Amino acid sequence: MKYSKIPLSQTVVALAEAYEIGHVVISPGSRNAPLTIGFTNNESFKCYSIVDERCAAFFALGIAQQTKRPVALVCTSGSALLNYYPAISEAYYSNIPLVVLSADRPKHLVDIGDGQTIKQANIYGEHVHYSTNLKLDLEEDINDLEDDEVHLLKNIENKLERFLGLQKGIQAYNETEISDALTKAYLKSGPVHINVPFEEPLYETVSTPTISIKKPTIPLRKSSFDEIELKECLSIWQNSKRKMIVVGVLEPNSIEHQWLQQLADDNSILVFTETTSNLNHPDFFPGIDKIIAPLVEDEFKKLQPELLMTFGGLIVSKKIKAFLRQYKPKHHWHVGLEKANDTFFSLSKHIRKEPNSFLDALFSSMTHYSKSDYKKMWEEVRSKRREMHAKYVKDIPFTDFKVFSTLLANIPKQSMLQVGNSSAIRYTQLFQLHKDIEVFCNRGTSGIDGSTSTAIGAALASKKRTTFITGDLSFFYDSNALWNNYIPNSFRIIVINNSGGGIFRILPGHKNTSNFDTYFETKHNLNAKSLCNMFGLEYYDAGDESTLKEVIQDFYKGSEVPKLLEIFTPSTLNDEVLLNYFDYIK
Repeated sequence: MKYSKIPLSQTVVALAEAYEIGHVVISPGSRNAPLTIGFTNNESFKCYSIVDERCAAFFALGIAQQTKRPVALVCTSGSALLNYYPAISEAYYSNIPLVVLSADRPKHLVDIGDGQTIKQANIYGEHVHYSTNLKLDLEEDINDLEDDEVHLLKNIENKLERFLGLQKGIQAYNETEISDALTKAYLKSGPVHINVPFEEPLYETVSTPTISIKKPTIPLRKSSFDEIELKECLSIWQNSKRKMIVVGVLEPNSIEHQWLQQLADDNSILVFTETTSNLNHPDFFPGIDKIIAPLVEDEFKKLQPELLMTFGGLIVSKKIKAFLRQYKPKHHWHVGLEKANDTFFSLSKHIRKEPNSFLDALFSSMTHYSKSDYKKMWEEVRSKRREMHAKYVKDIPFTDFKVFSTLLANIPKQSMLQVGNSSAIRYTQLFQLHKDIEVFCNRGTSGIDGSTSTAIGAALASKKRTTFITGDLSFFYDSNALWNNYIPNSFRIIVINNSGGGIFRILPGHKNTSNFDTYFETKHNLNAKSLCNMFGLEYYDAGDESTLKEVIQDFYKGSEVPKLLEIFTPSTLNDEVLLNYFDYIK
């Protein structure tokens, strides 16, 4: 087994192994060679080589999303680690643990005109939970010491004692900082940054490590909720006749069925779910916008909750945000270990407990239920909306709306669906998916960058059959994601190509002008066929409903390479069909 000769590299790798970081995504470089040598020669790590650092970071994000454990990113010095930033910010807001290990030059070589050097200290600012700059290993060289220390080194024993003492202090500092960073990645479930300076030579190896570390205890995230808080919550809960639960991004199987059933059985509770909530029950209310969008003022007042409880991460629906900001609840509780977002400007309590265990504690202590017709009224609305939805979809022309209706009905059961941002996730929200389909989307920052890379990393880590649906701009923006040797053969990409940023046609603004076409919608004539040829994907295309229904069956058949289906829709008709939808279902 080979080890880098540099003690600092050995320390980083040894502690990464001790903290059970199993996946390491490496982008090529020279300054990070000591880390690359250490990780790739250790069988405890599954290492991946991704050239484009932005893609590498989102690929790692996808792995961490599925494994729920920190994934390490290794890059060289300079602008390389800046390319991680979009994924780091997404990880921060999506509560996904990433560990950035950025190689750096020694301090005396920064800002003197040396190549590939920038100010790397604290480069991610407040978008990481911990940032540290490790100390450079000492060399046994009197020239490295301060002038006023030289006279103390009278003999070789004196010199050696001084050197070993300083090195021991540096080693202790580095071990502590690395451990603190990795502990934060676990406890905060988010990104951390460890900046690692190396002096040349970088490629020398040894067969036996020169350092040893104490095996740490892997930290566990703890809840904070006492009996007094429970009694307060119980009183408010039992006396509220209009309780609304809104669920954002949530991992599959986060809440046991018995608690979901108790929520469903209570007529004073409305449970609004999004596709990314991965909560399914026939008595819940998916498709939030279908309920909210057509309401008038009197109906809004009837829907206004006394108590709002939120689970999970960020929420897609703009309409529920606007509604709850105007018609505020008396109480808003957020349940979860992560940060509580005051999305509706009414947050009154952050219950630091996993939703499953909080509901267990709540329902186990309940003594009575409030009589209410809150849910019954909205069940009738939901039924009418679904009926009108089915009629509308049946008669519309071939557009984005029609395409999503067809695609989502054909996603294989017991599989994973990864969705791109912008219009892709918003269309997906309007449809009910089969309960066996797990849904994920980068909703932390809601950017279009990196969605393809994330989906590939997630598919690799989960080993589940995965479909990724995205828009054309998002796909072409992240096309280097396909420069990846780890894409599973069962991976399927569906690109909705409406020749631009179609969502901007839905938003208010002047349309059908050269300014709009160029700077907002960003019209183009690109297609994905050549990219598929270059990266070795099997290519399909469709431009009408009959062709789509024909190719979709073959698209999901087994293959020796991944497949991509590109669907061309009319750019000038999509917005009209979507906007008319909300008028129709009234």
